[in-house]
Amino acid sequence: MALDHYVSQVHMRNFNSPVLQNRIYAMRKSNFKTFTPRSEDVCRIEEGNTNHYLTEERAIEDFLRTVEPRYNSALAQFRNGRPDQEAIHLVAGFCAYVASCAPAAMRLGSGPLEATVRSMALMLDRQGVFGRAPASLGNKTTTELLADGTVAIDVDEKYPQAVGISTILRKVALFGR
Repeated sequence: MALDHYVSQVHMRNFNSPVLQNRIYAMRKSNFKTFTPRSEDVCRIEEGNTNHYLTEERAIEDFLRTVEPRYNSALAQFRNGRPDQEAIHLVAGFCAYVASCAPAAMRLGSGPLEATVRSMALMLDRQGVFGRAPASLGNKTTTELLADGTVAIDVDEKYPQAVGISTILRKVALFGR
């Protein structure tokens, strides 16, 4: 199983401490305590770039190979105040990747999908499409089952990631503008 970084190592190394060799200053979200990990030890999750909803499960890797090798030179152009079109494209590509594949992006993308499924289920229930649940579930309607928590809508966070990956070039164009 691959440990995939949702913030590129090329980007993370820009934050290496000038004092501590190959270390960055970081803070844990859970308790706000600071620590000094190696950049390769943070911002990563198992199989983060693998997405079973896509025909090519690791398609994002092909995209990253076009961005990461030239990312630092693009940043240098921005620091000098003279980015060319390629530098803009590369930084936009990095931003599009994070906006599609970071855990926060996946969580944020799940909410609207859950709301859509919920509203569709409630609408279909009002139209009588589902009928009542079996006696083992109290012979309730879908609306009642959702309201009392017997039935829950749980969106797999990999689905909004798949949508993000499949539209990543549109995001790059949007961010690049």
